[in-house]
Amino acid sequence: MTNKYMYFIANWKMFGDLRTLNSLDKVIKFSKINKRKSKLIYCPPNTLIRPMSKRLQKTKIEVGAQNCHVSDSYGAFTGSVNSKMLKNVGAKYIILGHSENRQEGESDKLINLKIRSAIKSGLKIIFCIGETLKEKRNKRTNQVLSNQINKGLKSIRNKSDIIVAYEPFWSIGTGIIPKSKDLIKSVNFIKNKFGSKPPKILYGGSVNNQNISQLKNISGIDGFLIGGASQDPKKFIDIIKKTYN
Repeated sequence: MTNKYMYFIANWKMFGDLRTLNSLDKVIKFSKINKRKSKLIYCPPNTLIRPMSKRLQKTKIEVGAQNCHVSDSYGAFTGSVNSKMLKNVGAKYIILGHSENRQEGESDKLINLKIRSAIKSGLKIIFCIGETLKEKRNKRTNQVLSNQINKGLKSIRNKSDIIVAYEPFWSIGTGIIPKSKDLIKSVNFIKNKFGSKPPKILYGGSVNNQNISQLKNISGIDGFLIGGASQDPKKFIDIIKKTYN
């Protein structure tokens, strides 16, 4: 059982339409009776940010985005949306550096520029880092995490609006989570990397209502970035409840 202030961030990925927003009603109802110290944040596709923001405006649940273009001004970038536009339609947070985007070729340098742009637009950052299975097997986890932090947050002095989400590549969507001892080591390494003022550290990667009983016991974790399980309101609520039981 934990008494910490915990973050529960729902990354809907490429999921949902206007009818799907009806599923929020159960979570809204739960949030009104939930007495635990927690922050609930939904990060839907860009198409749902505005209607979701309206749906949640009288609640304590907040809304974020999943990615943005590097430019913070308008330009000839067909199909792209920048941080200023996301902020304008209701986003307060943004996920950047997610492993699924890194695997598509997103570099640490590009992620750094996106973070700068998002901060300039007034968004809070959910900065994802994590190693591949090959890197883990070669015992390079700390080296990889260090490089991603150094390069991703280069020249960013004020880190007060940055949350770090540790998401091992090999855990995303596989149902496999790190061993507790390995997860503790990685979380402590990340915290130590930031010195005396570490950010909130979340864990992401196949978080569900079965393994949350194990994950909640990792003392250094301040919350969870939840993918597929967050698309089901019952599972999402169950994860929150089990975190505190």
